[in-house]
Formats: sequence, structure tokens, C-alpha cells
Amino acid sequence: MSGDWNDNAPIYRQLKERVVGMMLDGLLKPGDALPSVRQIAADFQLNPITVSRAYQELVDESLVEKRRGLGMYMTEGARDKLLASERERFLREEWPAMVERIRRLGLDIDQLLRGAQAGGAA
Repeated sequence: MSGDWNDNAPIYRQLKERVVGMMLDGLLKPGDALPSVRQIAADFQLNPITVSRAYQELVDESLVEKRRGLGMYMTEGARDKLLASERERFLREEWPAMVERIRRLGLDIDQLLRGAQAGGAA
């Protein structure tokens, strides 16, 4: 996790998204402990309340569980739940804009596939 924050979203949301990314990428696995609030706050020079707020949202979404006196842990099924919600969000929010852009540019499926195979150059 890097300490670069942007001004487009609250830091706690950016931190939450980074943890979600670690879950989706398999860097955090079910049963793994998240770094402590104090550790994240110290490492990234954040207010512990900011870190706690990010972690609480993960708890509220049942992606992380609190274990009294032990810390926060990724729950079983969290990655599957995230994949399902991220796929749904992509199809609902991002894909329609991509389809419209593809249509505007007059691209066809063969061009898109060739471009993907060539690393982005169509």
C-alpha cells in the first residue's frame, strides 16, 4: 500500500479501496489479519480515526470481522462477495460508457481483441 492520497475522495474511502484491492488481488486471504489501526496510522501518517472509519466500513459490509483483543480479519467469502459486487458495478456503471465510446470510435470486436492481444495498440 502506498501513502499517496488524492483530493478526489476522502482518505478513509481511499484506504478502504486499497484494502479491497488487496483482497481482490489475493494479497489478503480469508482469515488473514489486517494491519493494525495504529500501524497503518503510523506508516501513512494518518489519524487513527481515519483508519478506524475505513476498517469499520469493511466490517459493516461483512468483509472484515473484529476479534476482540486480536484485531481485524478478512472474512470467509469476502473475495467472492467483492467480485460479485465489483462485477455488477462495472456492468452497471463503467461498461455502458465503454460501449458508447467503442461505438463512437467505430471499433469492432476484432479490432478490440487484436488491440488487447497486442497490449493496447490496435
